[in-house]
Amino acid sequence: MILLHAPQTGLLAHDTPGSFAALMDLYERNYISLRRLLPVIPPASTARVSRVVGGLDLHLRILERSRYTSGLTLTYQFHQDDGTVAAEPNLRIRIYHDARMAEVMTAHLRRRAAFAAEIHPGRQADGSHLHARWRTNRFLFKWLAYCLRQGHRFAR
Repeated sequence: MILLHAPQTGLLAHDTPGSFAALMDLYERNYISLRRLLPVIPPASTARVSRVVGGLDLHLRILERSRYTSGLTLTYQFHQDDGTVAAEPNLRIRIYHDARMAEVMTAHLRRRAAFAAEIHPGRQADGSHLHARWRTNRFLFKWLAYCLRQGHRFAR
């Protein structure tokens, strides 16, 4: 029997925004983009700045580095009138080297916490944690593409 239409099972399609498969796809794409931006990951406690003509300085800090994972922050920094520095967006990202994936762990957007993986446990039945992770990692995907188009790179 040939099916002309997929049966209505209530399951999300592979590429449906907010689905688990779409989230895993974003993790893979973010890994690829991050490795284009940062071909060689330096040791922990390293800070780098990428500067391009006509663009904002992109700040990177390596928080942790091990054989299988690395943690980093990626942000723009804005100097305020009162002498403070605002980091926006401010993303903490975990890279899984063995799985070749990169995941946003914490996101601060517009001076407030927009996402923290620790407060989105995997046991929520309504799927809101999955959609929140997808939205935040989609933001990283688009931001990395923008940074790469501008010419940002963290060379040695």
